Amino acid sequence: MLSNKSRSLLLLLNSSPSFMLILSNFYAKASWPEADTISHLVNDDPTFLILYKELYYRHLYSKMQPTLDDRVRSYTNYCDLFNFILNSSDEPCELDLPSQWLWDIIDEFIYQFQSFSQYRNKPKHKTDYEINLLKSRPDVWNVHNVLNVLYSLIQKSQINEQLVAFRNGEDLVAAAGELGSKPLYRMLGYFSLVGLLRVHCLLGDYMLALETMQNVDPGQRGLFSRITACHVTTYYYIGFAYLMMRRYTDAIKMFANILNFVSRTKHYHNRSYQYEMILRKSDQMYALLSMSLVLSPQKIDENINNTLKEKYGEQYQKMQKGEDGLSTFEELFLYACPKFISPSAPDLESEGSLIHDAVKHQARIFLSDIKTQILVPTLRSYLKLYNNLPMEKLATFLETTPEDVRRQLLVFKHKSRQVVWHHGPISTGSLISTTDLQLYLKQDTVYIAETKTGRRVADWFIRNMNKFEDIVDGMEKKSTAIAAHSN
Repeated sequence: MLSNKSRSLLLLLNSSPSFMLILSNFYAKASWPEADTISHLVNDDPTFLILYKELYYRHLYSKMQPTLDDRVRSYTNYCDLFNFILNSSDEPCELDLPSQWLWDIIDEFIYQFQSFSQYRNKPKHKTDYEINLLKSRPDVWNVHNVLNVLYSLIQKSQINEQLVAFRNGEDLVAAAGELGSKPLYRMLGYFSLVGLLRVHCLLGDYMLALETMQNVDPGQRGLFSRITACHVTTYYYIGFAYLMMRRYTDAIKMFANILNFVSRTKHYHNRSYQYEMILRKSDQMYALLSMSLVLSPQKIDENINNTLKEKYGEQYQKMQKGEDGLSTFEELFLYACPKFISPSAPDLESEGSLIHDAVKHQARIFLSDIKTQILVPTLRSYLKLYNNLPMEKLATFLETTPEDVRRQLLVFKHKSRQVVWHHGPISTGSLISTTDLQLYLKQDTVYIAETKTGRRVADWFIRNMNKFEDIVDGMEKKSTAIAAHSN
């Protein structure tokens, strides 16, 4: 149990912007004081020291290059922290921390696991001491241990039961139980769902990632929306999972929704210590959105579309130019994808063993699917110009054979049918056509019918009426200020 003094110190360390600025100035390129150095100030309070060390290693990871010993000690401290929370006999842990800090704990826990996995999978330049330590401690940042922590927090908090009860209008207190009704367990359990979504995406299991979030409706304002970084992370990984599962329409919805949210609230983010992370993730999602729109063209919000053209307009055009666009797909994918990890450890015995590069493996999977439909954007551009078109003529346009055109038309029909989520678990959906072009082949002629969607004039007027009101309000404030000054 934290004393009032210890709790005040911790909140100052983690929550005060002015104090964080002082720390940034004094420890910009150095680690904080060791826990042993400051322990006497809090009467060796074990709970305080565990939480202090969590902040200590978080700072070390962000400002410096951690050593292997640092990575091991940080892992050990996380074990102590989660054991303290999860193994408090039958009584709930009385620790009371802000939701932002609880999110940061889960977020940093997964980041350090990801960082260690990448470090471990590069044994080439390691010393004998490091190799021996890695061999002797296979438990450190082991994928099973990390997953066990997240699943245990979910189970202990009964967060899935709470979400089901909330959806069905049932008694939340009964569903939560004694532990789940505590904010500490409820928020850690909820953030662990987002953490599992992230970990399963890093491991390349996209269906399991979506199934983890089966009781979370991204279309509703859930607990994830309380913390902007959690909000952005949730949509990024759901959208990316949809992209890898060829559910481009759903991916577009996710990316467009969160980018619209970030755009509308950007004046709040520049005061957040996570401002750079939000900007970086937003830029990555614009890259993913541009690829999704090439693969499944559709209308999106006008403001998002304008920003997309500014950021990736050139790449968007290149990706529609057949095989010449493959390199652009690869470039954007490698920039915007998560930093994947391999769940298995490398063979540290063999110096010449090839280390499996998880990022390149996922890129190959993505690009292999792109190659099968690389001519679809070009084919689509020609089909939109005609009501009917002889196969020979279309083959001439595409500089290929009629047989290849027939195959590409089948690919077009196949790829235009996608599983699209409407309601219920986000891993589910119905198979529908997502293109505005309907075509059929009769003898040697392609017949095309285009379903045109009317422009949403009401949205345009509402958006510009709001802009007009903002301009008028601004002018009135200026005129009032000028009049007051002149008087």
